[in-house]
Amino acid sequence: MSKKILLPVLALLLIAAGVGWWSVRGGAGSTGSAGDRAEAAKAPGAGASAAAAPPQVVNVYTVQRRDVPVRVEVAGTVVPLQSVEVRAQLSSTVREVAVKEGQALRRGDLLFTLDDRNERANVEKARAQLLRDRTTLADLERQFKRAQELHGQNFIAQSALDSAQTQFDAQQALLKSDEAALQAAEVALSNTVIRAPQAGRAGLVNVNPGSLVQPGGTALLTINQIDPIGVSFNVPEAQLGGLLAAAGITAPVPASELAVLLTSGGERRRGEPAPSLAGRLTFVDNAVDTTSGTIRAKGTVPNAQQQLWPGQYVSVRLTLRTLKDAVVLPQAAIIQRGAERTVYVVGADDRVQARSVQIRQPLGELVAVEGVDEGERVVVEGKQNLRPGGAVRIAAAPVGKGASGAADAAGAASAAASGAR
Repeated sequence: MSKKILLPVLALLLIAAGVGWWSVRGGAGSTGSAGDRAEAAKAPGAGASAAAAPPQVVNVYTVQRRDVPVRVEVAGTVVPLQSVEVRAQLSSTVREVAVKEGQALRRGDLLFTLDDRNERANVEKARAQLLRDRTTLADLERQFKRAQELHGQNFIAQSALDSAQTQFDAQQALLKSDEAALQAAEVALSNTVIRAPQAGRAGLVNVNPGSLVQPGGTALLTINQIDPIGVSFNVPEAQLGGLLAAAGITAPVPASELAVLLTSGGERRRGEPAPSLAGRLTFVDNAVDTTSGTIRAKGTVPNAQQQLWPGQYVSVRLTLRTLKDAVVLPQAAIIQRGAERTVYVVGADDRVQARSVQIRQPLGELVAVEGVDEGERVVVEGKQNLRPGGAVRIAAAPVGKGASGAADAAGAASAAASGAR
């Protein structure tokens, strides 16, 4: 073979041998790196650092059972149970105003007196007319009896007797008309003295002595009943079943409790609940308002201290029923993820597990739920970084921050006992 051909062939063989050697060395190096990483992963203490992490400190609440009232709280308006507009029943002038604006009135108290001279004259006129017609009736009665005697002796005809009887009967009817006219005049005279038709508080007096009043005119005075007083409110139609049961319409014995919260009362300490007045549900409307989807109701509340006033806006809390022995826990223990509600339950080994719960009824800072049992411990504080199966260490809640997020004595005591263990 010539040298011109041999030299290029040898050069190609040398290049191929070099490439093969380099590939073998590179693969071995990469394999070794993966092995090194695997060995490093298997080295003792790699996962032990995570396992040896200290338990997370949490506050817990021991689940309890208690009766939970099912309540609905809505806005309401204070209304008088009875409101009367006092008006004149005849045309006259005011002679005396005996009532003061804002005065507390009892039934029958004197309010106004009107000029009664014309009415007294009408009464005397009616009495005189009655007296005259009584005298005429007595004369006609004597004539009728005489006609009866003469007819019995055949001295007068039957027609004469009939005429005498007709005159006598007509005069009797006229006498009854006179008696009715006298009663009407006496009623008109009594209308000149206006008295309170009901107990309550007087409003604005719209007349003064000498003012002309007449039927259909402006009301002289408005009287509102203050004690007891009414509260009108609207309840969503979704609560109609419970509302009818609370009113005793669909249940034989109503067990409703109505409380009016005095949100506009005096100053209170921070966190102190608003005072309230207890009442009872007395009225549920006979139809649902289709425009608002609510049904109107009314309650009656004792108001001896006059803490409620007509037209005042208040909050009404109505207890529809009571959940007996419901499982309750703090709302702060519930984790919300979309439509799902979960809590962390601490087991006997002080490790937590996630548990789904269903909310039944709120109760202030507590809530009635389904999904946990009485006596189980749920995490209230420190749940942010927990994971199912994680270890925890239970600490007593600080003073003023009970395990339920409030000063709930039972929850705080259970948390402290758990921490002691």
